[in-house]
Amino acid sequence: MDLRLEDIGHHYGDMEIMQGINLEIPAGKIICIVGPSGCGKSTLLRLIGGLERPTVGQVVQLGEPPEDSINPLTYVFQDFALLPWRTVEGNISLVLEDHGIRGSKADEIISDVLARTKLTDFRKALPKQLSGGMKQRVAISRALAVKPAVMLMDEPLSALDSQTRELLMDDLIGLWTREPFTAVYVTHNLNEAVRLGHSIVVLSRRPGRIREIVDVKIPLADRELGDPELERQQKHLWNLMRDEAMAADKELINV
Repeated sequence: MDLRLEDIGHHYGDMEIMQGINLEIPAGKIICIVGPSGCGKSTLLRLIGGLERPTVGQVVQLGEPPEDSINPLTYVFQDFALLPWRTVEGNISLVLEDHGIRGSKADEIISDVLARTKLTDFRKALPKQLSGGMKQRVAISRALAVKPAVMLMDEPLSALDSQTRELLMDDLIGLWTREPFTAVYVTHNLNEAVRLGHSIVVLSRRPGRIREIVDVKIPLADRELGDPELERQQKHLWNLMRDEAMAADKELINV
């Protein structure tokens, strides 16, 4: 299932958040969205996921979700959103229970996603027993359990330290390499964008418009920390954003 954004614009009252967003989200690709603070990245993700309706324009679904997709559009948040009184498997089973999936079928799905995210040994653990990186792996497992057509990832690694972030990026690359998935990935971190994105959408300061779409040609599995081409791409992204990021920062300070 592909998604297409057609001339998306959005307002909150008199404030124009974004304008004229046209974008293709092809199946099996990770599309990263970057831009200055306040440019509407997370708002755009909510519009794609249907949590809000755009003021103008539309999000068009092209084709049908996979037959086994339980929840076609599924979020992964930065704050994990785990229930502290439920175990790892209990947090994953919650999204299945909402769809009436229990018993052996649920156990089969849970076992599969735990194996894919290297969490099998932590099935019975509570969130308080897990590190930040492990908690986010549980959140990713929960998203995978409903077999989404598109994962909507809102700064999923921003709450983690740099070492854990690197490990989680490796995990996401491994997951995609073994079984490609579709994702729209919002981030402030340009290193994350060039490591994970097949294409990187650069938004302008508010009202957010697409300044440029940068395609990263290096295969995802071949991207390594310190790769000169990735560093060149990261520098190019920063050059696109730097002046507007400084201006946006001053605007936020003056609010």
